[in-house]
Amino acid sequence: MRGLFPFCVSLAAAWLSIIAFGCACAAENTSYPIVIEHALGTTTIARKPERVATVAWANHEVPLALGIVPVGFAAANFGDDDGDGLLPWVAEKLAELGADRPVLFDEGDGIDFEAVAATRPDVILAAYSGLSRSDYETLSQIAPVVAYPESAWATDWRDMIRLNSAGLGMAAEGEALIERIEGEIARTVAGHPELQGKSAMFVTHLDTTNLSIVNFYTANDTRVKFFADLGLKSPRSVVEATKSGQFAAGVSAERVDAFDDVDIVVTYGSQPLLDAVRADPLLSRMPAVTDDAVVMLGQNPLGTASNPTPLSISWVLKDYVDLLAGAAGKSAGKSE
Repeated sequence: MRGLFPFCVSLAAAWLSIIAFGCACAAENTSYPIVIEHALGTTTIARKPERVATVAWANHEVPLALGIVPVGFAAANFGDDDGDGLLPWVAEKLAELGADRPVLFDEGDGIDFEAVAATRPDVILAAYSGLSRSDYETLSQIAPVVAYPESAWATDWRDMIRLNSAGLGMAAEGEALIERIEGEIARTVAGHPELQGKSAMFVTHLDTTNLSIVNFYTANDTRVKFFADLGLKSPRSVVEATKSGQFAAGVSAERVDAFDDVDIVVTYGSQPLLDAVRADPLLSRMPAVTDDAVVMLGQNPLGTASNPTPLSISWVLKDYVDLLAGAAGKSAGKSE
């Protein structure tokens, strides 16, 4: 047995070398040109991109997760606690890759086309975005553009990875990344069986001075889609209010009884907002409010990551699931 051990170690090392070689070849053997169809047209990528730029929210996280540092991407404009334009999971990944901070595009007033062009990209990734036809055509004069598959701002995290990794010539690596994240989610959710079957509604930013309208994200929105990953379901009231291409909707507070099928409410805000909702004669009638099954998210990294992205999921998954599980435990479970 003692003589067999070195042989087994050598055999295992050989297999690991073969696997590693196979992964490298998969990346190198991607056939070009790559043709990607999306909502705004068809994009052809003639050769392996060397300079990658991204626009809009979080698209840069795909190349970063795959070990590629973009030449430029959009600065964070929500949840950036220290004001450096980088969310913490992005800053951590750049440090892990030993990279300096790339060019950050200021998109406060829309895409900065001149700044994007100045980075001289070979490809522009925008699978999760709200590109208009005009935006797409202007960017396409700079480099091939990977746009969203169906509707603006409706691309879930899996399709964000699939489309953007395809644009990098790394489709296989993108699928492996999806599998890794799915495994992490499954392991985390398995520890919270109280989430299974509960319904959740994501209410958009409420105004304490005017609670006459309940605005919420529809089943098209990525925040709501993420609920399904966590064992939650969309209530019928939200599904029925969802129209094609719309990621948000609104209902008069006078019709709040429509949300009797909502077990958990998630929204952005703090204690003053929660107090206002509890005191409101209409919103206080919602079962989720009565049961105190409300999750309040701030304008911080946790609140930002409720909209799931390739790097943020791992960063906040445990904390976010803990908050949802706490609310689920308070819910009386009136959903159908």
